Amino acid sequence: MPAPEVRLVLAVSLDGRLAPATGGAAQLGGTGDRRVLEEALAWADGALVGGNTIRQHGCTCLIRDADLSAQRQQQGRPPQPAALVVSRQAHWDQRLRLFQQPLQRWLLGPLEAVPAGFDRVLGLQDWRHTLADLAALGFEHVLLLGGAQLASQLLALGLVDELQLTLVPQLLGGPHSWLRSDLALESSVWELKEHRPLGADELLVRYRRI
Repeated sequence: MPAPEVRLVLAVSLDGRLAPATGGAAQLGGTGDRRVLEEALAWADGALVGGNTIRQHGCTCLIRDADLSAQRQQQGRPPQPAALVVSRQAHWDQRLRLFQQPLQRWLLGPLEAVPAGFDRVLGLQDWRHTLADLAALGFEHVLLLGGAQLASQLLALGLVDELQLTLVPQLLGGPHSWLRSDLALESSVWELKEHRPLGADELLVRYRRI
């Protein structure tokens, strides 16, 4: 069954946390991390993000660097990848910044009618069929932006092809890991494809599943 290539992109603390122990929106990663995030967005046709993550942050990530937007347009692609929001909820606060961002908004969930603020609904079956549906609609590269629940689901199913992690020189503690604490993963082997310093003592590591 054809499927898009899926890359998980996250900035995490040295102890693998996404947020402080007290919770709240993550504020990890500096200018170097922002650049490699935008490079990944420029690669992607769509960016998967959980509905709870959208509600916490109010928006999804955009490409800001003009050279990357221009590169996409030269390739005949829209300036931004589509936002693929995973949620069962039909009612959304239209004041969220997501609904003012200049991109296509798709809702992946069990709904049939298109809720206000979204351009399209794609029925969420099991993930293998949903990814196949995305591939059939022209999504060759999909970025997975989180949160931990969504990332854990796709990793548990073996549907993530690459990990792109920015290691941030902080120790945060607490329960907010980038994987669910109760997740049982089958053993898998990953090959290091890239590593580079990003400044401010941050390090990019990119692994591909073998």
